[in-house]
Amino acid sequence: MPTTVLYAADLPVPLEEFRLKALAWADQFPLVAYYNPHQIPYPYSGFEHILAVSGGAALPLEQEHAFESLRLALQQQQQLLCGYLAYDLKNQLENLHSNNPDQLGFPLIFFFEPEITFYFKHDRVSIEFSDAYRSAPTATILSVPTPVATLQSAIAVKPRVMQEVYKKKVEQIRKHILEGDVYELNYCIEFFAEQVTLEPLPLYLTLSAVSPTPFGGYLKCESKYLLCASPERFLKKEGSKLISQPIKGTIRRGATPAEDQQLQHQLRHDEKELAENMMIMDLVRNDLRRSCATGTINVEEMFGIYGFRQVSQMITTVTGELREDCDLVDAIKGAFPMGSMTGAPKIRAMQLIDELEDTKRGLYSGAFGYIHPNQDCDFNVVIRSLQYNAATGYLSFMVGSAITFDSDPEKEYAECLLKAQAMMEVLEKV
Repeated sequence: MPTTVLYAADLPVPLEEFRLKALAWADQFPLVAYYNPHQIPYPYSGFEHILAVSGGAALPLEQEHAFESLRLALQQQQQLLCGYLAYDLKNQLENLHSNNPDQLGFPLIFFFEPEITFYFKHDRVSIEFSDAYRSAPTATILSVPTPVATLQSAIAVKPRVMQEVYKKKVEQIRKHILEGDVYELNYCIEFFAEQVTLEPLPLYLTLSAVSPTPFGGYLKCESKYLLCASPERFLKKEGSKLISQPIKGTIRRGATPAEDQQLQHQLRHDEKELAENMMIMDLVRNDLRRSCATGTINVEEMFGIYGFRQVSQMITTVTGELREDCDLVDAIKGAFPMGSMTGAPKIRAMQLIDELEDTKRGLYSGAFGYIHPNQDCDFNVVIRSLQYNAATGYLSFMVGSAITFDSDPEKEYAECLLKAQAMMEVLEKV
């Protein structure tokens, strides 16, 4: 594809303003995917800083045979693919079912080929464009008003599960653990609002400013939107190397550097949090083993503590080398859905999740990302994210935590509210 490179020094506006104008220009199209690492240091880096746009249709992937359909698409792939894998694709990997209500209606799998792709660097932006464009739309973008991170009016969300019901569900999970069904389960709850009319892009910019993360992003899929502030990587592929970085362990940030250091030390030495992280580390190692060569699975960092705007998280980095007889789809199938959002043992945990939760997860705890033509890729875990269906006015987000036998229902609910803090803050702004 033809490429134009614009250097910051040659632009009539700052590169940051050009980026915002490009986002506003892109938002007129039916298909938009934006990936922003916010320049946050992270092992193996965060997302590439990419804006992808298409005025055409999504790839015609078969929803009922999603993984094989994706494999066929990748065999013919010649350019970047942008999209996601929804959580309920688990039902095509195991004998599982999802009978909970779905108010959002995202497809199970969605990818599109961009007609125009922007690659942002610190001093320049490279613009690739298809034959449908004779040149990069630079002048048109510069004429677009710069969007502002605002919300027209406050939006009140309500919990699908009240606190007392939540506590009873945690006790049910503890009983399942005592009976040996699982030894850890990620239980999630929904907050929602109905008949909402809003402008998704300004709301995303507000969320991005309040909660910058290494795997943030914005997706427009016709009338459905994902506004994502995820700190977690599901799977990255670099050549034959696979990288997965599960998060388990959360604590609030301190009001001072000294308090913050004390809280991070507390997290790093919390026996319950360490046990949760170790269980998921073992699960991820087992998942990668399905597609990786014997002897290549390696835990490169265990219990790493990383600070984000609202919380500090405990992150473990697991890597492996893809076997020669396996491809990217094999790697995804082996690891999906991510263990940090299910529990262990994984299949039984997913069965109980469908029984205990009141909302179909859909895109939440799925994976949003991109695949390069050489099939290198990067996918996050869809958490700390707003989902919005503009056609129905339904707005939703979910939060959760890992429940073990030692879990205190009050503390687990407080952790859910802590994870919901950024979304609550941007929705309540007037």
